[in-house]
Formats: sequence, C-alpha cells, structure tokens
Amino acid sequence: MPKIVKSGQDAGVQAAEDANIRATVESLLGDIASRGDAAVRDASRKFDGWDRTDFRLTDKEIADCISQLSPQDVDDIRFAQEQVRNFAEIQRTALKDVEAETLPGVILGHKNIPVHAVGCYVPGGKYPLLASAHMSVITAKVAGVKRVVTCAPPYQGRPAPAIVAAQKLAGADEIYCLGGVQAVGAMALGTETMPAVDMLVGPGNAYVAEAKRQLFGRVGIDLFAGPTETLVIADDSTDGELCATDLLGQAEHGPDSPAVLLTTSEKLARDTLAEIERLLGILPTAAIARKAWEAHGEIIVCANDAEMVREADRIGSEHVQVMTRDPDYFLENLTNYGALFLGPRTNVAFGDKVIGTNHTLPTRTAARYTGGLWVGKFLKTVTYQRVVTDKAAAEIGAYCSRLCNLEGFVGHAEQANIRVRRYGGKNVPYGASVPATPSA
Repeated sequence: MPKIVKSGQDAGVQAAEDANIRATVESLLGDIASRGDAAVRDASRKFDGWDRTDFRLTDKEIADCISQLSPQDVDDIRFAQEQVRNFAEIQRTALKDVEAETLPGVILGHKNIPVHAVGCYVPGGKYPLLASAHMSVITAKVAGVKRVVTCAPPYQGRPAPAIVAAQKLAGADEIYCLGGVQAVGAMALGTETMPAVDMLVGPGNAYVAEAKRQLFGRVGIDLFAGPTETLVIADDSTDGELCATDLLGQAEHGPDSPAVLLTTSEKLARDTLAEIERLLGILPTAAIARKAWEAHGEIIVCANDAEMVREADRIGSEHVQVMTRDPDYFLENLTNYGALFLGPRTNVAFGDKVIGTNHTLPTRTAARYTGGLWVGKFLKTVTYQRVVTDKAAAEIGAYCSRLCNLEGFVGHAEQANIRVRRYGGKNVPYGASVPATPSA
C-alpha cells in the first residue's frame, strides 16, 4: 500500500467549490445568450475592471503592442513558435486521406477536413501566458483552419503586449482583449459584434474549463483543460531540490494547481518537503505556490516502480515528470497522462513554453480518455462511399435488405431492395427481404 506523507484538501471541499463554479458559469452563459454584447461588457467590467465599446484590437493597437517588446523578445517568441509549428507539421503529415476498394466495385474512403472557425482562449489574468497562443493558433493554422479568433484578458489594466505579439505572429485572424467566461461564452454563442465559432480550445482557470464543459455540444471543444497539474515520479537517483523545483514550478500557476510527488524513497520524500519549505522562502511567486502546495500538494511513497505506475495511472495527471534510473519503464507502462517528461534534463517548463509539443493537456483525470491538443483535434475525419458496379450494388443490397428487416426497418430495407431490383434484376416484393443465394 502506498504511504501518504502529505495529503491535499478533503474531497468534500473540492466538491463544494465545483458546485459553486457550475452555478456561477451557468448564470453567466445564460446572460450572454440572452443579452449578447451588453452581458459581455458587464462581466468584463465586473471581473476584469476592463471596458470598451469593441473588445477587438485594431491593427494599430496590435502594432503598438509588438513595438513595446525588444527585438530579443520577438526573436524568442518566433523561436518557440517555430518549434510548435514544426512538430504540428510533422503530426499533420501523419494524417492521410485514404481510399480503398474493399470489395469488387465498392470504394470507401475518408477525408480530413479542417474545422472552419476556432476560438482560442489564452489565459493571462495573473501572468501573460503568451505560450498558449503558440499552442492553439499555430496548431489550428497548420491544420488548415480558415478563421482563428483569440481572446486573452487584460493584464494590469491593458492588453498584454507579449500575448498580443504572440497571437499576431502565430497568425490569429481576430484578436480580442477579453477574458474569462465572458470570452469563451462570446466566442461560442456569438454576439452582435463577434460571430460565433465552431470550436473552443485553450486552457484556463476552473471557470473557463467549466464554461467549455457547459458549451460542449453547442460548439466542439479540445478537451477539459482546467488548472494545471503536475506529478513528479522519482527514486533515489535524484534529489530533493530538483523534485521541489519541479513541483513548485507548476504550483505557481494558481492556488488550485495540484502538485504531487510519487517516490520509492522515504528519504527523498522528506528531503523534498524540506526543500519546498526552503524554496518557498525565496520564490518570488511563493504567495500563490504556497497556497497550491498546502491545499493540493501530495507526497506518496510507493514500494516499487510498478506501484508508482499504478498510482500515476490512478491520478492521471496533466504533466508527469519522470526522474528515475529507468524512465523508459514509465514510457512503456504508463497509460493515463497528458504529457511525459523523461529524465532530469527535461522538465514541464520546456513543454509549456518552447520545446514544441503542445501544452494544452487534459486535467481532472481526463487523461483516462483523451490526449492533449494537437493538429488532429482541428480536423474532422469524414467518410464517403462509392459503389461503381451493378453487381456490387446488388450484392451489398441483398445483405443490407436482410439486415434492415432483421431490425424491423422496412423503409431502410427498401433503399436496398430498389437497388437489387434495378441493378441485380431480381423481383423483390416491396417490404420483403432479398433471399440469400444458396451455397454452391
């Protein structure tokens, strides 16, 4: 049995918080649906202290934001975006249209068609998280999406220059300075000034994630990407400073960000606890990271690597950092995670910001059934069929006729029977099944 060295808050507390978030989001979305732009403006004033007649940034405002960055800043953004674009293009080449003759005269195929319009949420209320622009906008554009809309909240009372620059350089078609539920609600539902999109993507806080959940069906979504999560898997081949750094590096996202250590070493568990306290004394973002660690931090000691795999799959974390003697064991055996970071030389921040893989990843155990955002999320794989010979139409029709009547779908059966009559020359009574051909 795993040994709990440190646990997070009681599940009942989280359930109460979730219920409050659901009710708040439902009310906000209902208001946006009924009042449109007026509701969006009211919510923006209330939650962000930000009000404008039109939340879409002009070309001049965008250029002014870019001009506030140093040439090095712009070069760094371009470098990160090139890594994301390169990997997305590699992924896109793996998605092929197919067509095959599956029976004589029967041709089946599929095509990968991009979604027409996508709304990308770029979080930035606490920090200007420009990397989220790379991850969503570039990946959508590589997939072939024609209209890409971006929304990011104001940062310190104005559009965040770095986020705006990243959105523009990534290729966004419309850039809005608008945050929270009001942003994703406006993109999904449409308002007088913002035509609705077909799909919402991007991470966000618990309210944004809940809004996406409630809007799913009205629009498509990438996945439920709520407050960030990190899991460190380590043995005594690493040290407490490295583990503590990687845990707090994600805990600083927000007070609701889980950070968990799984280890086979009780000494490492204790050393990590001590290092966390030391680092919280010097980390500039310690006020947030400490809240996250105290409420959602966990340390679990396991008997062996196999038990760590079982616990990691139970947790299903968004990010999993593996620092053990044999990280490939976890690559081969783990099944529930958003992204893996193998060995001490890499880390979650690399994936979040620059290395090229996408950082919009499943949270709240959604890794049990989905991976993260990638170019394939923006593509609809749609099928088609073509029957090109009379013989094939009659042969498939005979099977279809009998199977439809087996289900009681006489009208369906007639769709098959009429083909058997016309292309097979058989006199099948209306509503009957085509008799099977006797075996030779």
